[in-house]
Amino acid sequence: MPEHTFRVNGEQVTVDVPDDVRLLWVLRDVLGITGPKYGCGINVCKACTSHLNGKAVNPCAIPVGDLQPADEVTTIEGLPATVGRELHPMQQAWLDHDVAQCGYCQPGQIMAAVALVRRVAAEGRAITDADLDSLRNICRCGTYFRIREAVRTGAAHM
Repeated sequence: MPEHTFRVNGEQVTVDVPDDVRLLWVLRDVLGITGPKYGCGINVCKACTSHLNGKAVNPCAIPVGDLQPADEVTTIEGLPATVGRELHPMQQAWLDHDVAQCGYCQPGQIMAAVALVRRVAAEGRAITDADLDSLRNICRCGTYFRIREAVRTGAAHM
C-alpha cells in the first residue's frame, strides 16, 4: 500500500493506506482521533468538520491521496493548541452558552465556527447574521439559537 505523510494537530504522521481512503477514516480508524464524527459520509451533515491548512473541510470527502506532506489537518483535539490554551475561546463559549445536548455535532460545529470567524476577521469586519446563516452543520437536537450565541461570544474572544 502507498504511504501518505501529512501533519495532524501539529505532528507529522505517515499512514499506509490506499489513496482513495477518506481522511475521516484515516483520522478515526488509523490514527485514533475520534473528535471528527461520522454522520453521513457524503459531505452533507458536516459532523466531521476539521481544518485543512486553516480552512474548514469535511474529511469524509477528502481522499488521503490528495494530501501533501506540508498539509496541516487540525481536529477539535488540536484546536486549543492553536491558541496555546487548555480550551479554545470557541470551546469555552460552547460551555458558557450550554450549547451541547447530545453533543455529537459539536466538534464539527465548533471547527466550522472557528474557520468562519477567522475568515470574517481577515476580511476586517464583524460577524453578521448572514455569516451565521452560512454555517450548514446539522444539529439533530436543534440547539441552533445557542450555537449562534456561542459563535458570537467565541468571536468576541478570539
